[in-house]
Amino acid sequence: MENFDITAAAQVEEILNWALSNKQSLEIAGAGSKSDLGHEMQVGGRLSLKGLAGIDLYEPAELVMRAKAGTRLVDVEAHLAENQQRLAFSPPDLGPLLGRKAGLSTLGGVFACNLSGSSRIKAGAARDHLLGVNGFTGRGQAFQTGSRVMKNVTGYDLCKLIAGSYGTLAVCTNFTFKVLPKPEKMRTILIYGQEASAAVLTLRDAMSSIHEVAATAYLPADIAKKTGIDFVSNQDLAVTAILIDGAAPSVEFRNTALQEMFADHGSIEELHGTRSTAFWSFVADGSAFVQDQTSPVWRISLPPSEAAGYMDRLQQNLEGLEYYMDWAGGLIWVSVPENIVDAGAGVVRAELREKGHATLIRASADVRHSVAVFQPQNPVVQKISEKIREGFDPERILNPGRMYPLI
Repeated sequence: MENFDITAAAQVEEILNWALSNKQSLEIAGAGSKSDLGHEMQVGGRLSLKGLAGIDLYEPAELVMRAKAGTRLVDVEAHLAENQQRLAFSPPDLGPLLGRKAGLSTLGGVFACNLSGSSRIKAGAARDHLLGVNGFTGRGQAFQTGSRVMKNVTGYDLCKLIAGSYGTLAVCTNFTFKVLPKPEKMRTILIYGQEASAAVLTLRDAMSSIHEVAATAYLPADIAKKTGIDFVSNQDLAVTAILIDGAAPSVEFRNTALQEMFADHGSIEELHGTRSTAFWSFVADGSAFVQDQTSPVWRISLPPSEAAGYMDRLQQNLEGLEYYMDWAGGLIWVSVPENIVDAGAGVVRAELREKGHATLIRASADVRHSVAVFQPQNPVVQKISEKIREGFDPERILNPGRMYPLI
């Protein structure tokens, strides 16, 4: 297999032309921290964008940045922190969950997978903050879409299409995206001892309140113990968590108001800056399941009102699983024992009852070969997806089969 490590965008066109003329497919990758997310591919070459790194433009006053696809996320975040700013969508670092080192994630990988952390329920997904993209289609044609402002979009918003396509539509070389001011203060309210059904109602009430909640999660007692964070791991109780951030006076007011609002729901404690940051990183990164690298891990999206009932049904059919909830119950992380056939895919998806979707985030190569990693598409959506792919990559040279079998 040919390996191509590039350092300039112009090299991408050369490699794509080589692939097209030699009828060879390509794996498109950055630092490789998420290479095991998706199906294994049979390809003739590997195009690494890791060397295509650097920040091209940063205008703090305009809240906009443009950087190359191989730029490490930690470098982007460090640069923003110098100006008291941050990424708008709190991207997770899935490297350790997938058996890689922390801090390897690149900007291209985050947008290609449309990865967003716990603040997604307030701030939106990664794609919602993507302003522009430069790159090449599978035809070897250069393109530029979007702009440097949010309200300058006409026709089809290709940024939304490319984000979450896992490198199957285009090789992206630059991204322009919105950034936000860093919150002056953050507090995480912890409510102890709730059952899942009660916790989901608490999180619903918090999100529908006037207090601008930034993130919410529910950790059963066995998961809370794994955090290693004071006031979470040492209580031996389930934890319902509510994040608020922003200007200091506002945070103090909302913190008090929410604690009074839920005073009769259980004992309450709060986490301040450093512990609060560590807690939400633990939740977003799937850190509860890092230690046991052999257990398959699912990421399940469904309406929050369905979360508790779904987990009741799942636990009745799959013994020994571990789980916790993010996004007010709209996202459930589930770890299934290694000995369960096909990672429990049949049960995991059947019990959704067509009210959500499940993605197999981690599993052995054999399991990922036999199980649909991404939620199977209905025939109509499948035809639309293939039509889009036909337009971008008619020869199917970009990450073929990573998401769905080729038709």
